Amino acid sequence: MNTATDTTHCDDLAKALEAFRDHAPLIERWGTELARRLGSGARLLVAGNGGSAAQAQHLTAELVGRYREDRPPFSALALHADTSSTTAIANDYGVQELFARQTAAHGRPGDVLLLLSTSGASANLLSAAERAHRLGMTVWALTGRSPNPLQLGADDALCVDAPVAATVQELHLVAVHMLCESFDRAVESGAVADGTPAADGKPGVVGRLVGRARTVGRTPPGGPVAPRKGQA
Repeated sequence: MNTATDTTHCDDLAKALEAFRDHAPLIERWGTELARRLGSGARLLVAGNGGSAAQAQHLTAELVGRYREDRPPFSALALHADTSSTTAIANDYGVQELFARQTAAHGRPGDVLLLLSTSGASANLLSAAERAHRLGMTVWALTGRSPNPLQLGADDALCVDAPVAATVQELHLVAVHMLCESFDRAVESGAVADGTPAADGKPGVVGRLVGRARTVGRTPPGGPVAPRKGQA
């Protein structure tokens, strides 16, 4: 009886991860730019199909909630998550319009649309990218191997060099977490909305929001101490 463990999946992931390291500067740039835009009142729209939809919702959850340390919430929407809208659009306009119509509804000039696709060829994502550009939005893409249509239709793209969709999705999740780390570092730096340090040396707009978030619910010096849970 052969009891050997098949580690092919792990081996493929490890190999792809080595090449993926080269994308770190791009992810860092995305995180910094996203913090600048969302800190100025813009929003992030994210879309994907199947497993990529799960990755999209993972990212928006980290931004609306938090990644590690506490900070203010930021506007981020996963376009597949509204099932009533998605089913209505698919029924009335066709699956190709699924994300494009929502992009038209929610997107504004200066917003960012991030599209995730292992193939880089999903028609509904390509339509969304085209609609976003017409609105004056910036389009970023996380895809599989290049070249692919979505990469060519985006303003910037991170293409994972892996032959299997599962490996691509796993590295997309790594990209999501690295993006959140870069985003949080930029927020923590306290830069003002346009990305430059405050002239007076005081925390910028985002920095003040972070400071405010950290004091919410805390007892001021000399103030009454709130009872512990379970105490009257």
